[in-house]
Amino acid sequence: MSLWNPDNVRDVAESIGISALSDEVLAALTSDIEFRISSVLQEAWKFMRHSKRSTLFTQDVALALRIMEVEPLYGYESTRPLRFGEASIGPGQPLFYVEDEEVDFEKLINAPLPKVAREIKLTGIYILREFGNGVLTFIAHWLAVEGVQPSTAYNPTTADSRSQELVPKGPGANPNISAISGNDNVTVKPLVKHVLSKELLLYFEKVCGAVLDEASDEYRSAALASIRADPGLHQLVPYFVQFISDKVTHNLKDLFVLRQIVDLTASMLENDSLFLDPYVGHGLFRLYVCVLMRSQIASLIPPILTCVVGRKLGPPQNINGSVDSLASYPLREIAASLLASICKKYAKTSHTLKPRLARTCLKNFLDPTKPLCSNYGGILGLHKIGGPEVIRGLIVPNVSEYDRLILRDAMEGDESKRKEVVMVTEALVEAMSTIEEPSFGQVNGYHSGDSEEIKNKLRAKIGELASTRILELGRPKLVKAIMEAP
Repeated sequence: MSLWNPDNVRDVAESIGISALSDEVLAALTSDIEFRISSVLQEAWKFMRHSKRSTLFTQDVALALRIMEVEPLYGYESTRPLRFGEASIGPGQPLFYVEDEEVDFEKLINAPLPKVAREIKLTGIYILREFGNGVLTFIAHWLAVEGVQPSTAYNPTTADSRSQELVPKGPGANPNISAISGNDNVTVKPLVKHVLSKELLLYFEKVCGAVLDEASDEYRSAALASIRADPGLHQLVPYFVQFISDKVTHNLKDLFVLRQIVDLTASMLENDSLFLDPYVGHGLFRLYVCVLMRSQIASLIPPILTCVVGRKLGPPQNINGSVDSLASYPLREIAASLLASICKKYAKTSHTLKPRLARTCLKNFLDPTKPLCSNYGGILGLHKIGGPEVIRGLIVPNVSEYDRLILRDAMEGDESKRKEVVMVTEALVEAMSTIEEPSFGQVNGYHSGDSEEIKNKLRAKIGELASTRILELGRPKLVKAIMEAP
C-alpha cells in the first residue's frame, strides 16, 4: 500500500495538461516520489543531527537537496516562521498552503530604504608558520588595508619582489638549477618567513663555517659533536637541510666538502632530539606541508644519494696532473653506509623509502651508459640497503650480463679503468658473500671447489671475473649459495 496519495499525483498531472494516466503509471510515479522524499528526509536528518538539534528546519532540507544535486526550493529560507493555512476542497481532503502576508502599499512606499551592501574586498589571510618539532600554527595576517599593503614582517619588501623575479617559476622549478645558469647568488624568499633568534643564527653560521674548515680538525670535530648531542636545534633543521642540499649541488668537484656534508648529515641523524621524518621520506606530513606551503621541502636523501651514485665526484685531475679514478670510492662507501642507517631508522614511517632507493641503485648498477664509479655506488647501495635477500634477487641474476657487457670492455682500457674494474669486482664479491648461510661440516659436491664442472657452472652464473675471485676465496658454502640463487 502506498503512503503517498495517488490522487495528488493525478492532480499535478492534470495541472500540466496530462488528463489520462493509467493505474500502472500512477503507481510507479507514486512509489518513485516516496523513494525520493525519503532520501531527502534522510539527508536532512543528518544535517539536523550534526547541528545538535532535535527540530528539522527548512535549511536542512535545502542543504539535503543541494548535496543531492537537486535545485533547492526557493522562498522557504526565511528568518520569519511560516504560517500554514488550511482549506477544505471536499470531505476529508484538507489542503495546506502558506499564507501570504498582507502589506499596506502606502506603508511600503514610505518605509526607509535598506542599507547599501558593503563592497566585497579581501581583508585578511591566514599564514601557516612552522615552529619546532613540526608544530603548525595558523596566524591571522592583514594582506592589504584599503588597497595598501602594510609594512610588516610577513610582507615582502620592494627589493625582495625584484629578486623574486629572477627565481625559476612554475610548480616544477628547482632553485638549485640556477647554479648551472650562473645565478648562484639569487636569494629565494620562502613563502613563510621563519624568524630565528640572533643566538641561533650565530650558532648556525659558526657551525657551517667550522664544518667546512680544512685548517682545524679539532674545531670541525667540536661542531659535529655539538650537532650530534645538542637538544635545542629543532628550529635549525630546515636550514641545515637546505645547507646540505646547496653544498652538494655546488661542490661536486670538492671531495673534502662532500665528505664533511656526509659527516654533518650523520651527526644530525644521531641526534634523537631532531624530528627529521619530513626531510627523509614522502610521508603524509611532508605531503601536507608541501601542499599548504605550495613548495617542496628539501630532502636529505638526494644529496646523500648523489654522493653514492654520482657520475663525476672529485677533481678531474690530481695536483700532479694525473687522473685518480679511485678518489671518490671511499666517499661512496661512507655515503652508502649512511643510506643504510637512514633506511633502518625511517623505514617504518616511510614505507616506500627502501624500495625507491633500491630501484635507483639497481638502475645505476645495470646502466651501461653510466661510468664504473656509478655502477660501484649502485652495488654498494644495494648491498647496504637491502641485505642478503636483495643481493640474492637483484645482483646475482644480473652479474653475468654485467660482466659480459661492461666489465670485459673496461678491462681492455687503460690502467685507471682496470683499477676501477678491480674495485667493482671486489664490491660484487663482498655483496655476494652476504648470502652465504652459516652451516657446519662439509658441503656435498662443493668441498674442493676445484672441479671443472663447478667452475664452468659458476662462470656461467656470475661471469668470468667474479667467479675467479669467488673460487680464490676457497669458500664452498658461498659457491653453493650462489649456485642455488635464482
